[in-house]
Amino acid sequence: MTDPSSAATVELAESVTEIGRAAWDACAGVENPFVGFDFLRCLEESGAATDATGWAPRHVLIRDADGGLRACAPVYVKGHSMGEYVFDHGWADAYERAGGRYYPKLLCAVPFTPVTGPRLLVRGDLAGDVAAGLRRQLGLALAGLTRDAGLSSAHVNFISQDDDEALRAAGFVSRAGLQYHWHNDGYRGFHDFLAALTARKRKAINRERRAVAAAGLVIERLSGETITEAHWDAFFAFYQDTGERKWGHAYLNRAFFRLIGERMANKVVLILASRDGRPIAGALNLMGADAIYGRYWGCSEDVPFLHFELCYHQAIEVAIERGLARVEAGAQGDHKIARGYLPVQTRSAHFIAHPGLRAAVADFTDNERRIIETQRDFLTKESPYRQGDDPGRGP
Repeated sequence: MTDPSSAATVELAESVTEIGRAAWDACAGVENPFVGFDFLRCLEESGAATDATGWAPRHVLIRDADGGLRACAPVYVKGHSMGEYVFDHGWADAYERAGGRYYPKLLCAVPFTPVTGPRLLVRGDLAGDVAAGLRRQLGLALAGLTRDAGLSSAHVNFISQDDDEALRAAGFVSRAGLQYHWHNDGYRGFHDFLAALTARKRKAINRERRAVAAAGLVIERLSGETITEAHWDAFFAFYQDTGERKWGHAYLNRAFFRLIGERMANKVVLILASRDGRPIAGALNLMGADAIYGRYWGCSEDVPFLHFELCYHQAIEVAIERGLARVEAGAQGDHKIARGYLPVQTRSAHFIAHPGLRAAVADFTDNERRIIETQRDFLTKESPYRQGDDPGRGP
């Protein structure tokens, strides 16, 4: 179809492979690994994000008159709301009880990944008003596709501020969420970070780390070629156990981890804890240009405080050593505050086709935003940092 506001052509692609790495990554950039060609391709080729799993890729592309890709967005037709981390199950239930059909819906997101980043991707050499206009065109295209296909809604999850502004201009409702991030205040080492904490919190973290050190484990950080298939086998077993307990089934399969090991190992930090040469726990992180992102954790043996060590303390050490600005440790968990991770607001945007449901969602999100702002203010007061040393800079 053709966007009426521009001579540019809007197209759909059923795989990132159709688009190609060079063209896609010219829009996605290098800052955030999750919107990059390799990560999305691994999800598709492994079978984790396909029509069969309820994640049918329908990536939206804007091309110029010569066929060059100017902008794109990772988009899926969803038959459910699993693996999104922005919860709309209540909206679906209300709409279907009123006689509507909520599924399928349109989702612009990175599957199974609650990480903030760009979703409306614009070629890097385009900036200013041109880039803003293309983001708005992508928003209008998502709304148009929703109406044209008779879908209930379009959702764009974990978005940047620029995307939020473009989507609101395209008629989307903005929604707030909450996560916990650690910010690097120029620390020279973990000891510097500890020195910024109150004495009580500093002692608590030291006590946790001593307990893990006394457990007789070897902890190693693996990246690049040092990660073997045996390491991936061990971690996948941990991931399966955690996924089945948390979600009822694991979203990702062994093929996905093999593929990111082949194609993205230089962006992976796999932290494993072993006893007598046998891995008993692990945490998987991916690195971006200025952040390390904690994604998955699991264990085969319960060791007190080991989860905190592998997922939070080790990630902080990696960020300090590599000069990264922050650690994003995934969704939920106010227990992270005591370990230096402070509340940060996240954003999503939602286009609802039915006027009645749209009004109800807008009212809900307005009330929810006020609650989240109050919650964030309350949780910020629980900061473990000494007065004057609080590095929290969330949006």
